[in-house]
Amino acid sequence: MQIATLGPSGNNHELIALRYLAKHGQPSTNLHLFEQFEEAFEALIEGRVSHLLQCTAHFSHSDCVGRYMHRAYPVDVFIAGSKPLALVAQRSIASPRHVAIQPATRHYTDLSSFGDIIEAPTTVAVAEGLLAGTFEAGICAEEVVKQAPEQFKLVQSLGPALDTWVVYATTQLPATSALFLNHAPLNEKDNSGARHH
Repeated sequence: MQIATLGPSGNNHELIALRYLAKHGQPSTNLHLFEQFEEAFEALIEGRVSHLLQCTAHFSHSDCVGRYMHRAYPVDVFIAGSKPLALVAQRSIASPRHVAIQPATRHYTDLSSFGDIIEAPTTVAVAEGLLAGTFEAGICAEEVVKQAPEQFKLVQSLGPALDTWVVYATTQLPATSALFLNHAPLNEKDNSGARHH
């Protein structure tokens, strides 16, 4: 199994892909990180990797489903927790005016006290911007506070996000797979209930 997912190193896609490889007894060297999902899907289609892992909360997920339909097939799904997240702010700023977020984290906590919301492509990019002093506050992995406790204050722990993850391959699962729901027959009770709701 050679698995592709989204970089950079240190993000949740890498974390979950490494857990997935370990679960299947595969070495971490079988992980390939790409800058964009389009590049990762092309690597899958071209046979340079055997599998691809994507979080369904990622903003590109629906586009990828449509773009690679009939070429990349979901072959596994599971739920996994991200690194624990937190709302973090610069210690040197008493009342931060802006907050940086990856769009999927927008509603993880109340951000109404901030004048501006700055969107970043990943929570890793948020952490990097915080470390560089570009961002006054942001939602990122809570571990960034431990990395630079003199620079950051923990505003609010948010815990891990529980997301649905999909593994793709170029060969479709057989119709008998337990992952297929659409082939399950409905009984009369289920069918009549569906009509009333």
